[in-house]
Amino acid sequence: MNVNETILPGVKIVEPQVFGDHRGWFMETYSDGKFKEAGIDIKFFQDNQSFSAAKGTLRGLHYQLNPKAQTKLVRCTKGSIFDVAVDIRKGSPKFGKWFGIELSEENKKQLLIPQGFAHGFMTLTDNVEVQYKVDELYAPECDRGIIWNDPAIGIEWPMEIIPVLSAKDEKAPLLADAENNFSFGE
Repeated sequence: MNVNETILPGVKIVEPQVFGDHRGWFMETYSDGKFKEAGIDIKFFQDNQSFSAAKGTLRGLHYQLNPKAQTKLVRCTKGSIFDVAVDIRKGSPKFGKWFGIELSEENKKQLLIPQGFAHGFMTLTDNVEVQYKVDELYAPECDRGIIWNDPAIGIEWPMEIIPVLSAKDEKAPLLADAENNFSFGE
């Protein structure tokens, strides 16, 4: 397994080792021991999976407030997505900065997104399945979001279309107006 840092400290690209032969392939998507060896000591509590039927579906930017903040380990198991993390920790030198990467069933990469970051993705193909682990259970009272096209963040989404959004995501506030109890260094 290779683990690489991104421009956002704490956000990491995880590349599992894939073993293939004439039958297909095998990989470990998560190993507690190997993650700890790589400096990632997180206890995941839940696995989630989403399906998006249409190319151009956008989910996010989502996060949960403290004390129910979540770290996510995201991977795309069918199709392809552009996955994004945004630093929303007040006082961070990278506050409002974003990192994006293509995750796909072909490249098998995963993105580790720590607490204090908003997360979202856009589907690049039809019929996309995304799976992710979280280290805290879903807490609707702590569920928050930021609008996907906030100009202060300036995410360069890969498709110039009006995305397919949920009603909740259409109404999400700007980062400047979003409820946020994350502080850098805590």
